[in-house]
Amino acid sequence: MGVRGLPLLLVALFVCLSQTVLAIKFNVTAARYPPAKCIWNAAHPGALVIITANVGPGEGQRLDIEVVDSSEHKNVYLSKKGISGEKRFAITAHAEEDIGVCFRNYLESGTWYFVNRASGQRLTRSSLGAPNDSKPKSRVVDLDIDIGADAVDYNAIANQESLSALETEMRKLEGIVKEIVDEMEYLKSREERFQLTNVSTQSRVKNFAWFTILSLIGLGVWQIFHLRAFFKRKYLID
Repeated sequence: MGVRGLPLLLVALFVCLSQTVLAIKFNVTAARYPPAKCIWNAAHPGALVIITANVGPGEGQRLDIEVVDSSEHKNVYLSKKGISGEKRFAITAHAEEDIGVCFRNYLESGTWYFVNRASGQRLTRSSLGAPNDSKPKSRVVDLDIDIGADAVDYNAIANQESLSALETEMRKLEGIVKEIVDEMEYLKSREERFQLTNVSTQSRVKNFAWFTILSLIGLGVWQIFHLRAFFKRKYLID
């Protein structure tokens, strides 16, 4: 390989190492009024987000999923109730905000609580009257979130366009490089906004400083004339 091909190799290596795919496995505890358990990820406007949730079994439980963003209006992209098994959802981000995948695990109406007086712990008992163990009910969620170039199904594109393995890999690298360029453009625009904010803040601070100085000078002059008039009334000065 020549020297001219070295930068391309370094870029490809950097791109391959920079790919990030969020995969997480966790439990969602069931309750009559459960709090939301959310996983947040940054996404740019127009970015494709693929959410794959593999929900484990849970008797007497209903797991709901909701996808929102962290904007002021709390935009809701998706809301599904009673999901189970493996589910796959696709959304497109609309704002420069974090995307949150939230889960709530509800105890169904056929399940109710009783309180252990010795420990004060709330336990559940099924509608058939069979007591459960002391552990609270929960469901296991295996969550996989792909954003941007990682969310594109390049295998389907390869089958549709009859691409070779090398062409498919190059198409994937092209998408990732474009995503990195868009990220750099976004960082550049943010830096420009920060610079404008910095210049505006400095101008306001300078104007406030001049106003404070002029106010102190005016107050000093007024005090001098006021004291002079006071001393004249008391015949202390001519």
